[in-house]
Amino acid sequence: MPSLRDIKRRIKSVKNTQQITKAMKMVAAAKLKRAHDDIVAARPYTQKMLDIINSLASRVRPDAHPLLSKREGSRVELLILTSDRGLCGGFNSNLIRTAEGFIRKSGNSSNITLNLVGKKGKDYFKRRDLTIRQERPVGSGRPKYAAAAEIGKEIVDSYIKESFDETYLIYSEFKSALSQQPVLQRLLPIEPPAEVEETTEYIYEPSQEAILADILPKYIEMQIFKALLETSASEHGARMAAMDSATKNAKEMIEGLTLRYNRLRQAAITKELMEIIGGAEALKG
Repeated sequence: MPSLRDIKRRIKSVKNTQQITKAMKMVAAAKLKRAHDDIVAARPYTQKMLDIINSLASRVRPDAHPLLSKREGSRVELLILTSDRGLCGGFNSNLIRTAEGFIRKSGNSSNITLNLVGKKGKDYFKRRDLTIRQERPVGSGRPKYAAAAEIGKEIVDSYIKESFDETYLIYSEFKSALSQQPVLQRLLPIEPPAEVEETTEYIYEPSQEAILADILPKYIEMQIFKALLETSASEHGARMAAMDSATKNAKEMIEGLTLRYNRLRQAAITKELMEIIGGAEALKG
């Protein structure tokens, strides 16, 4: 049975943990606000680029650019975005579970290579019998477009060299601080919609094909940048929720331990009083 000193020490330890989780929640909330602002700022550019890509791709032949051409092969590159750090609930495990579901559904993991962004994904998949073609950390601070451009250029160059036939992206879509949704999106080949509603007529100079050669790689970079922003906001939202839950649990533990401490202290005092009374009675006899 724990002593009063042990329980007091435990209460102090839980209070210290509660201070840490509360501070981490506040830091995550501040980072989430900045990450959400970044997503909102990037949306108009992303949407306009998507409109232009859809318009261009629907007007040209599939063989007008390698990034539009479908291949007969079954080699797949899976780009998986996770975080570098933990303490964010089921954020990383949900992304990894989505990736594993895709791999199982493919039926042949030997045709799949992994491109991992984030230490948590690397730590998990390096213990599995899968081919990791590229891996890199997310890095500290807010996602930078330069990082997305570097990832996108490497993927585009490898696809054009026919290192694989398709590329899929797995990231976390930010819904709210309490809701993040894993997303599986095909990056390559780029598939235009069957029907595009045209509201603007474009004049292409020098040609549609020349513009595609310049804008399609940038489109891939922008999709990756958007995914990095969404995943970053999702991570901060998940960590904020996890730390809030941990802080509440710590409070409940402190209340329970304090109640136990008071009961044991009361029992010890009662025992001492009984011993004093018993001693006094013995002296009277």
